Amino acid sequence: MKKLLALTISAGLATAGAQTLGVGFSTGGGLELGLTGGYANGLSGEAFVHAPNLAGPFGLKVGASYTRAADAINDSSPVDPTGTLFPTTYTFGQAKQDGVASESGSHTVLSVDGTYNVGELTPGVGATLYAGGRYGFFRSTEDYGTSGSTTYSSNAFGIGAGVMVSYALAGNLSLVGDLGVDQFFGSSINTGSDTFQQGEAGYSAISNKFVRPGTVFKARIGVKTTF
Repeated sequence: MKKLLALTISAGLATAGAQTLGVGFSTGGGLELGLTGGYANGLSGEAFVHAPNLAGPFGLKVGASYTRAADAINDSSPVDPTGTLFPTTYTFGQAKQDGVASESGSHTVLSVDGTYNVGELTPGVGATLYAGGRYGFFRSTEDYGTSGSTTYSSNAFGIGAGVMVSYALAGNLSLVGDLGVDQFFGSSINTGSDTFQQGEAGYSAISNKFVRPGTVFKARIGVKTTF
């Protein structure tokens, strides 16, 4: 009887040990790898790795996204804020209409989120809430062809939150939708030849021209697989 009891306890401990990694951390949720695309202040895509259910319903998600910024330079900003070469009433939008200017830009964002597994909403459909920190790399270029160009860049911290809803397709593959919002904070701006800090003379004029995210609403859809 004592031997049977000892074997039963040993088997129970072995089963518990196989289902945990450290104290209170479960490996039963698998590791998810996902790729989504959609809109986030422009055409945007994100790749993410998600470890769900690390501690009960709580997990961790790490992602990297890239957005092509269609609106990189403020159309209403003056081409020459000083009025030295052009009147301050001559805007970047007018320069584009005249065919002498163009713009391009990109936003790259790294994210680290805590997640909460809500569970199945209906059979085959699950939801996960997430919230965490952001670090963005923003870049915009105003190009005047042979007359030259200026590239503005800025790195900024932010926070974000959202919900991912998944629908099981087949095997370990699922369709996933991602709705969320990010908020980025102000930061210094680099023009290639100089760096302008917030509150410094000239910062307002540069900030007015350089379009970069503040509040970003995002909607993406894609797929994820579980390992």
